[in-house]
Amino acid sequence: MMNQILSTRRTFIKTAGLATLGTLAGSSVFPHILRKNEKEKLGVALVGLGYYSTSILAPALQMTQHVELKGIVTGSPDKIPVWQEKYKIEDKNIYNYENMHQVANNPDIDIVYIVLPPALHAQYAIIGANAGKHVWCEKPMEISVEKCQSMIDACNKNKVKLSIGYRLQHEPNTQTIIGYAKKKPYGKIVKLIAEAGYFDGRSGHWKQIKALGGGAMYDMGVYPLNAARYTVGEEPIAVTARHDNARKDIYHEVDETTIFQLEFPSGAIANCKTSLGMSMNTLHVDCAKGWYELIPFQGYSGVKGQTSKGILLNATQPNQQARQMDDDAQAIKNDTAVIAPGEEGLADIRVVEAIYRSAAAGARVTI
Repeated sequence: MMNQILSTRRTFIKTAGLATLGTLAGSSVFPHILRKNEKEKLGVALVGLGYYSTSILAPALQMTQHVELKGIVTGSPDKIPVWQEKYKIEDKNIYNYENMHQVANNPDIDIVYIVLPPALHAQYAIIGANAGKHVWCEKPMEISVEKCQSMIDACNKNKVKLSIGYRLQHEPNTQTIIGYAKKKPYGKIVKLIAEAGYFDGRSGHWKQIKALGGGAMYDMGVYPLNAARYTVGEEPIAVTARHDNARKDIYHEVDETTIFQLEFPSGAIANCKTSLGMSMNTLHVDCAKGWYELIPFQGYSGVKGQTSKGILLNATQPNQQARQMDDDAQAIKNDTAVIAPGEEGLADIRVVEAIYRSAAAGARVTI
């Protein structure tokens, strides 16, 4: 069944790209989105109805104050009645990948949220931007710096906001850690450990297919990578990386586990690890005058930590995705900067590309 789905998706990508090219080529800026949006709740259409949309985002959208689920974009007609019954989505707010560009004519939809395999993000984010809709996109942003930049350019051209789904940057304990990078309450950051992973027992999934953006580094790897960047508050200047594939029968196209070390301008070193073959969820930071940590640092059910001074980092957040989407919706309504813009996603992918180059060469690579 999974192979049939993937085959259908590949065929669709080719046809959908051709079908929308002519329609979008002459697209222009949509003046109505330049005005402060006066809706109490902005309308979002989820693009892709896989696990994350179904089990995480759609339920979170029932808890939001500034945005609501109004539409869906799917290539699976059998899912439509299920979503309509559960979320009361009107017929006029349902699209497939071939007619998604028609969302331009729908005032119910203010935002498209791209929840597809990474290698499809740019294609459909650009369709959404050219339709005059703000774009939210799941991480990783895409699979190349070039594609990330194309998304940024499309959103800038159409004067819509682009936000990447780094839920943790909206989470209160993580925001404390981000603040430490600036204030240095424990002195200069010397080194840190950031590890994120889980055991995925599936085979034939898109996460094991290179062309769709599979692999541990693209999937879970952005968690320790992004954590290292926001914890130090700097951009890494070099990386040394290697891959470790224990299940070569499943992970023969992509990495099952990636170990990488990042070097920062200040001299801080980040030792990072990510995997689809083992469970990990740790962020520990050693500084000149103490330490602090978040364990777990990226769990859906909560982020908790402590410091060498006995401070507990245990602020609660009922739903991380709801807070993320409310923050991003308010940025649209108030025309203010989003917390995690496209440039943040691009910065991660620039490092990811260097990580793969380093692993392939078996050598340190400057960024």
